[in-house]
Amino acid sequence: MEAKSLLQLTKEPNIKIFSGSSHQDLSQKIADRLGLELGKVMTKKLSNQETCVEIGESVQGEDVYIVQSGCGEINDNLMELLIMINACKIASAGRVTAVIPCFPYARQDKRGESRAPISARLVADMLSTAGADHIITMDLHASQIQGFFDIPVDNLCAEPAALKWIKESISEWRSCTIVSPDAGGAKRATSIADKLNVDFALIHKERKKASGVDGMVLVGDVRYRVAILVDDMADTCGTICHAADKLLSAGATRVYAILTHGIFSGPAITRMNSAGFEAVVVTNTVPQEDKMKHCSKIQVIDISMILAEAIRRTHSGKSVSYLFSHVPS
Repeated sequence: MEAKSLLQLTKEPNIKIFSGSSHQDLSQKIADRLGLELGKVMTKKLSNQETCVEIGESVQGEDVYIVQSGCGEINDNLMELLIMINACKIASAGRVTAVIPCFPYARQDKRGESRAPISARLVADMLSTAGADHIITMDLHASQIQGFFDIPVDNLCAEPAALKWIKESISEWRSCTIVSPDAGGAKRATSIADKLNVDFALIHKERKKASGVDGMVLVGDVRYRVAILVDDMADTCGTICHAADKLLSAGATRVYAILTHGIFSGPAITRMNSAGFEAVVVTNTVPQEDKMKHCSKIQVIDISMILAEAIRRTHSGKSVSYLFSHVPS
């Protein structure tokens, strides 16, 4: 009888999903796929521009997931995420997981010159200090960023969604060439080329002066073929737009770009409109609605189902490795 009453008192933690200000549309899609409602949270700026966060419901003993992408007003959104994590932690949440589709400061992952900071490490330390127990992110700019944390990190992959889009949207995909716009992305591009069983090409940047790129050399053949540029991130789009022009001049019939994180800041939209892309395909780790109004070439792959399935599997204690090769339905 006593054992039965103890079992009745033992309550499995529920999933609670809260959204930061950076990408509420993606947060809502994740919640919808899990059949949940977003948790109540109020965020505001005080008159002195401090961020104030108030969690509007009990999280005691619950499995909390906070969705906040590293985009828009990055510093404000990062601070908001840290405060939300800490607010849930001191409210006795059972576990707090930060779901960060696009990791902020990911490109500052090493010292390029003396006295330069490693800001990605600093962000990792801040997240841990705030009280995060687990991080879920997607396509880190450098996978070694996972080593900056002393808590578990799941670095999900947009590759299965990209492969699905290629097969469904490009009729000549069996004879296409996957192209990396620089040497750093070669591993990512060859992985996709191997899975499609197609050719791979690489664009090498020639630097005669340290101050800039003097030219691009294409290593591989794209004549009379569809060329698909693959990269993890595009910010001002200088590299991929120059690469697209190089591929067209080398005889490619059409050029597509497939990117995980479409930051598209500064002159990016103007450059893409002027470049010879058939389409620039990005995931919705970063909001794209406003940018799509100014560039008709942008197409979006929804990755909310991947993040939702990662949350479901994490909550139930299952492996997320299935998501590295499959797109959940």
